[in-house]
This record gives sequence, C-alpha cells and structure tokens, in this order.
Amino acid sequence: MKPPGAAKVAVVGAGPYGLAIAAHLKARRVPCRVFGEPMEGWRSHMPREMYLKSSPFSSSISAPAPGYGLGEFRTREGRHPGREREPVPLSEFVRYGLWFQENCVPELERTAVRRIDRPPDGRFRVTLDSGEEFTVPAVVVAAGVSPFAHIPRELTGLREHGLVSHTADHTDLSVFAGRRVVVVGGGQSALETSALLHEAGAQPTVVARTRPSFGPPPEADWAKDRPLHARLLWPEAVMGTGWPLVVCSRGPEAIRHLPARIRAHLLRTVLGPSGAWWLRERVQGAVPVLSGRSLHSAARQNGGVRLNLRNAGGDVETLYADHVIAGTGYLVDVDRMELLGPGLRRALRKSAAAPPQLAGAPQLSADFQASVPGLYFAGLAAAPTFGPLLRFVCGTGFTARRISTSLERSSAA
Repeated sequence: MKPPGAAKVAVVGAGPYGLAIAAHLKARRVPCRVFGEPMEGWRSHMPREMYLKSSPFSSSISAPAPGYGLGEFRTREGRHPGREREPVPLSEFVRYGLWFQENCVPELERTAVRRIDRPPDGRFRVTLDSGEEFTVPAVVVAAGVSPFAHIPRELTGLREHGLVSHTADHTDLSVFAGRRVVVVGGGQSALETSALLHEAGAQPTVVARTRPSFGPPPEADWAKDRPLHARLLWPEAVMGTGWPLVVCSRGPEAIRHLPARIRAHLLRTVLGPSGAWWLRERVQGAVPVLSGRSLHSAARQNGGVRLNLRNAGGDVETLYADHVIAGTGYLVDVDRMELLGPGLRRALRKSAAAPPQLAGAPQLSADFQASVPGLYFAGLAAAPTFGPLLRFVCGTGFTARRISTSLERSSAA
C-alpha cells in the first residue's frame, strides 16, 4: 500500500469482510487506508462461549494468495485443520481473524471512523475518532451486523429501562444467573443464547412463532468420504451440501437479478431460522420452548416484564420474566448507519417496491457500488442484493474479488 496521503480508498471495518477486501486491494496495489478494531464485532457483540454455525471448511477469510485459511492457522497452532463434525469456537475464530490481520493487513489503523460525508466536489470526507479528517475518492463500508440488530416494536419501549436487549448486546451471559430470561426467536442465535443461559445458571424460556428445528449432522468428517450417490444428489458447496446451497454459493450475481420478493424469500429460508445440529441436545429437554406464539404486547411489572403472547388459536397467554433477549436477527437499513452523514444517507437509493425486510437496503450494482458513485457496501448490507452467501464468512471471497477489481479499474482511470 502507498502512504496514507496517497490513499484512494477508505475501508471502514476490520471484521472478516473489511480485512478480506483490504488484503485483495493490497494485492492489486490499490492504495487504501483501513480502519477499525480487528474482529471487533465478534469480540464485543457475541457470547464468548458460542460456536460458529458454519463448518470449519466454510469459515476461512478470503486472501489473494493461499496459506491464510482457518486450516492453515490451526496447523500453525500445532493442531489438525479441522473436521466437518467439529464446530468452530468463537474464541478460536477471533484468534484466527487477528492472525489474518497481522499477516495480511498489518497496515490496519486501529481507530474508528466517526463520520463519512460527501461534499459537492464528489470526494468523500472521512472523519476519524482521533479528529483527523481526509478526503478520498472511494469508501468501502464493511461495518458488520451490529448496526442492524432488530428488536420487535412490541419490546423497543422497554429497552431504555434495561429490561430488553438483543443477542448482539452480550458477551457474558453469566450475569443472568438465577434470573428468568425469555429469549424471543427460533434461529441459531436465539437457540444458542438459550442454551448458554441455561448452562450459566439462568432460567431461560424460548418463545418462537414456529417449532425450532435443527440441521442434520454431517454425513462424514470429510467431503470425499460421503457416498457417491449422496454427493450427486446433494453436492458440496462452500455454504454446505444441497442444490439450494450450491445455487446460492455459486450464483450471487444471478440472484441480484431476481425479483425482490424472491431474494427476500431466499434470505429468509436458505439456512434460515434453525439451530445447528450440535445444538439440539443442549436445547431439547433442557430449555422450555413455547412455539406457535407471537408477541402481542409487553409492559413493565414489579421490576420485570409481563409478556402477552398470542397463540395459534388466537388466545392471549401471559408470561413473566426478569429480562427479555431478542434473538430476532438483523434488518438492513442504511438509515440506521449513523457513521454515514445525513446528506449521504438521503442520497442513497434503496430497493424499490421491496418487501419490508429489504426496504431499507441499498441498491447495489454488480460490483457492490451504491447509487452514490464510489460508495461500496459489503457483508450483511449486501445480502439483500446478492443473497444468503453474504451473511456468512464464506462470502468474503466473492465480495473482495468484485470490489477490489472495480476499485483497481477506477484507480487506474
């Protein structure tokens, strides 16, 4: 990379997507500056005892050259590269991300970006927490998932009283030991949070619209050991096995051209709300689950929360808790990205006539560029355009190659 003064790109975020994009830009000799605390979202917005839902083979950050995958990192630590039936601990993945940053993006500036504006001259003005300001022709926003944490409207009024939180708010669930905690949601985040609460001595109850499901365990530790007929019927892809995952893994550019309602359906259903296979025994029989319920209303009562739930028959049931944790996922909405100046947010074109779950997402071109020239979005913010692949670490390769290629061309122009 060239000296900071010569930078043509600012990469905002140092999680897997920001680090992968920076590494690919470096390989293409596109001068850039990269900002953020490495793996901050994983260190500050996820329970320390959690495991990744993705398998070891789907959890490598993309580098422009071989030798920097999770398997190579494990080998360097003196361990085997991992098997399909061995979930990846968060602590290990964070160590891997830090190792990747030290080796592939040592130029990372460990300071936060406070604000991004676009003055009339067409360049972006970037203001750092340190007080420094500079301008740059292009910005890549890889700010992770935490800005998009979604809490149902029935619960938002209780958050200011400390009675409601999101799964992204917790790294240590032992603080709830001995307390009644309702976890709303039926996906991986909600189910794993409930298991961790139980194991930390809390009294969790899961409330979900549908009965929680769990994926099947892998057929073998290694893809090559799967029976031939299984490999033909359910082929391997970076996201997992099966034709739907093959399509989403290999065709994100084609997904971009699908109608919004179909893209929304893919986001909701492909590797959608369910628990990992290894989570089943930690939830079933250990954590009470109230399925077929939806939130009707919530109110403070005696220092806790009174939840009114509507069941499948239309009746309302009451449930009491000391605290409620929303495991209700993330909803992309660029208006919630406070690091983008108000004028810049207003200038962004959003998905037209989109279903509610896509309505706040930015419209992106094939190279991840928004309607404001020179502004790129990566990671979850791009998933409504390119599909489920962008919800996972394995999407860093497609993203980094597309964005770095585009910026190399514009840099040379």
